[in-house]
Amino acid sequence: MLAVPACYCPRQSLFVVRAPGTSMCMNDQYPPERNAHSEHRWPVAASILIALTLYTFLPSGLFIVQRYFVVVIGVFLLIPLIVVNPHRYVRETRISRIVEMSLALVIVLANQVTFVLLIMQLLQQPEQGERLLLASLQVWVTNVIGFALLFWCIDRGGPVARTRDSRDELPLADFRFPQDEDRDAITEVARRSSVKSDWTPTYIDYLYFSLTNSMAFSATDTMPLSTRAKILMGVQSFAGFLLLALVIARAVAEVG
Repeated sequence: MLAVPACYCPRQSLFVVRAPGTSMCMNDQYPPERNAHSEHRWPVAASILIALTLYTFLPSGLFIVQRYFVVVIGVFLLIPLIVVNPHRYVRETRISRIVEMSLALVIVLANQVTFVLLIMQLLQQPEQGERLLLASLQVWVTNVIGFALLFWCIDRGGPVARTRDSRDELPLADFRFPQDEDRDAITEVARRSSVKSDWTPTYIDYLYFSLTNSMAFSATDTMPLSTRAKILMGVQSFAGFLLLALVIARAVAEVG
């Protein structure tokens, strides 16, 4: 009986047929030099659902138009993305890429509109202090999630390309993570570097980066490389700073 060579493909979590005389899996779409695992769908989906839930429960009577617009459009765009990649990001089409970017842009742009209206109400409606402070927290958290999604979408061609394409074929990076330059560190640190382990950033890395950018108002361990990355980081930092400053001022006024 003829033995058929097989190999284990960690990105797809199954054994597949290997082409005779080669080290390449016939069903593996990834170049043999890449060892990166495809990214899980659910951290991204959970963050999007949290952002949409925060919009749903904005204080009653505030931001009605933005609330329903973002929730309806967000759910409409999220469903086809889950259908294309229900578990891991292994498939991508031009349409799915457009939908993915559109979803991130809808959340970010709508939240900036809500942010501006919230600032106006914080200044003009002192009688709604408690409700506006709660809305401020919701807008701030959504801002962190929205920009994390946008950073995650634009960097190095998106989540599928980052693990699928050869390093030489990837678009220029928008951000530089510590793992991208740790190959000369001590052994236990260098083993996790991009060069030695084929490490690639996942959504959690962009979420942490977005959170620290919103709290520190500047880059921390991850540095922007492209012009668009610097603009996006600047907008997020300015919005976070202005919102927190006004919220603290309002809270002090309420106590006083």
